[in-house]
Amino acid sequence: MAQISLDNVSKVFPGNVTAVRDFSLAVGDEEFVVLVGPSGCGKSTTLRMVAGLEEVTGGTISIGGRIVNDISPRDRDIAMVFQNYALYPHMTVYKNMAFSLKLRGVARKEIDERVRQTAKILGIEPLLARKPKALSGGERQRVAVGRAIVRQPAAFLFDEPLSNLDARLRLEMRAELKNLHQRLRRTVLYVTHDQEEAMTLGDRIVVMQAGRIQQAGKPLDVYGRPANRFVASFVGTPPMNFFDGRLVRQDGICFDNSAFRLRLPEEPSGRLANWLERPVVLGVRPEAMSIEAAGRFAGPGNAIGARVLVVEPLGEKMDLFVNAGGDRRAVARIDARENLHVGDELNLYVDTRRLYIFEPGPDGNSLLTA
Repeated sequence: MAQISLDNVSKVFPGNVTAVRDFSLAVGDEEFVVLVGPSGCGKSTTLRMVAGLEEVTGGTISIGGRIVNDISPRDRDIAMVFQNYALYPHMTVYKNMAFSLKLRGVARKEIDERVRQTAKILGIEPLLARKPKALSGGERQRVAVGRAIVRQPAAFLFDEPLSNLDARLRLEMRAELKNLHQRLRRTVLYVTHDQEEAMTLGDRIVVMQAGRIQQAGKPLDVYGRPANRFVASFVGTPPMNFFDGRLVRQDGICFDNSAFRLRLPEEPSGRLANWLERPVVLGVRPEAMSIEAAGRFAGPGNAIGARVLVVEPLGEKMDLFVNAGGDRRAVARIDARENLHVGDELNLYVDTRRLYIFEPGPDGNSLLTA
């Protein structure tokens, strides 16, 4: 069993710089959990404390039910894969993968079996005699993962392992890591700043900001029911659009910001009754807008007047950057077949079932989250 538990963990660096604050998280056996957030949010520091590479200032860390605060990294039964691969340049791939086992006194025959079996799983058997300088970025990353696998640890820690790869390799390696987890059935704690990577890899994602957990849950739950404005803006590409305004009653509850008025669906209206005539922030995802009032975008009271600023084709879809709701800039992701140009005036029709309402302020809590 390889549960990883962090209970009220904090990390304060010299100069009274707090990197992690009261962090509590339980990672289940064989679970794949991703820590995600912007640079400087404390996710890598948290991972390094689990690995034993940083001392814990406060709280406790347990692996497999054993508190490991004072246990050395090599005795924690974990393996870590770093962003920079950290391969020994003078050693072959085979020797890089075998090195940690040799240090632990594993028999030569078992080392050979583990290395070759792992190389077969990762498809790097033809590379065993090469040195790192003769490998591509993707091949080096596979070797780094292989070096962790041969140790057969209870848990794997990944610190932004794909950030040095190009876009196509990142997609390939994401699929390989997902498949690898399904085959090995080990506990994984993974760090990334890429929310798309987090959404595709994690059984659960943990969104961090300023050293604290903002929200933890299944990827689609966090995407669909963000706890606050920060989570709503960070999870989703392009980011969610926000408009300042207030709630008013007119044939139900509407959002009004003087430039436009949107009627909210009936379901959440009861929860918003206490916020009538008070400032709120409206959230609209780019994919919840269309330039055609059809299907889920049809209905009364769901239009926002806009003027096109930039058109970005993306293949099947395109991102439409506009001035909407007065001088507020927004982006809509629509069908790329639409013939639009800079300066065009149009209406953006909103799927009102996918609106979000937040308290005022950059980190305001959601008013629709039960």
